[in-house]
This record gives sequence, C-alpha cells and structure tokens, in this order.
Amino acid sequence: MTSKPQSRPRCEQCARPLAYCLCALIPSLPSRTRVLVVQHPDETKHALNTARFVALGLQNVQLIVAEQINDIERYIQQPGYQACLLFPGESAQELRAYQESEQPLLLVVPDGTWRKARKILHCNPLLAALPRVTLPAGFSGRYRLRKAPSAQALATVEAVCYALATLEPELDFKPLLQPFEALIEGQIQAMGAEVYQRNHMDFCQE
Repeated sequence: MTSKPQSRPRCEQCARPLAYCLCALIPSLPSRTRVLVVQHPDETKHALNTARFVALGLQNVQLIVAEQINDIERYIQQPGYQACLLFPGESAQELRAYQESEQPLLLVVPDGTWRKARKILHCNPLLAALPRVTLPAGFSGRYRLRKAPSAQALATVEAVCYALATLEPELDFKPLLQPFEALIEGQIQAMGAEVYQRNHMDFCQE
C-alpha cells in the first residue's frame, strides 16, 4: 500500500507554498474607494487566485467567497459610499477620476470566469441591479496562463488596480500588481519556456 504524497506547507497569508511565498511583494495600499470582491468558491482552488492579492494588498477592501450571499444588503449598503458593479453591460458607465466633493464608490467586483461571474449575479439579484461601470479603453491584460476571450480580458487584480488608478490617479496602485506578475513569471519558469510557448503563446497573441 503506497502512502499519499504529503502536501507542501503553505503560507497562511498568501496560500503559496512556503518556498514560493509572495508576501514580501504584497503592499498595504490605502484608497478612497472601497472594494468588495465576490469570489466564486471554485476560484479558491486555483493556484492563480488573484482576488487574494486584492484582499491582502488593499486596506479598504472586503472579500466574500460565495455563489449566493445571505444578507447582501449589509455588504453593499455602506454609509458614505455609492455602490456600483464593475461588470460590462449596455448601461455601464466608463469610470473617471473623482471630483473633489464626489462621494466615493463601493466597487463590487465579481471574481471568476465569465460564466461563474454571471452565475454570481444571477444568484444575487441585488448585485445584478447595481449601476454598472467599466474601465476606460486601452487596458490590456498580462494574464498569460489562462485562456482569455480577448487581449483586453483582465485578471481580477488587474481590473481592480486599473479601476482604482482611474478613480484616484493621484495615488500609485501599481504595487498591487507586483505579486501577480511574480506569480506569472514563476509559473512560466516552472513549466519551462518550450512548454509555455507551445501551450500558451498562441492564445496570448490572438
């Protein structure tokens, strides 16, 4: 009878194997905007779980892991914030920088594949009914290890970083991407250049 291989010890904070812990790269950034990430439970199983970087790298943030959220009102009805959904739609308004006296946003961000993100909205009608916002044109993703529908498809940490940079251009949110970029590079090195080019380069260039 063969014994099961023991799992590698993992960092309690970033959930990476201890030998590849990324905590040293994770910032602690303030923001006027409050971010609420609603993560589909299936996403927690993926090694490329970028919502965790958002939850760890921002101060004004909350992460919920659920497909259907009980008592959703208490999460989206935050005094002093205007709740909106970062998700495409015909009525979605393009984000822009805050005016001086403008009420800050509570930015709700579904985390999952497009199908799973839509399932979250289907299971939570109050989220689906929120005013929708989108990023300005011109942003492209660096998520090179998952097949995406287009070059403009973004990882959750990228979408949040670019949204905050648009809303609060006086602040620097680029450090939020450092652990994500290190994770991507580490995964590419682990698989080897030849395997990466054969299995991933084609869809990255579509």
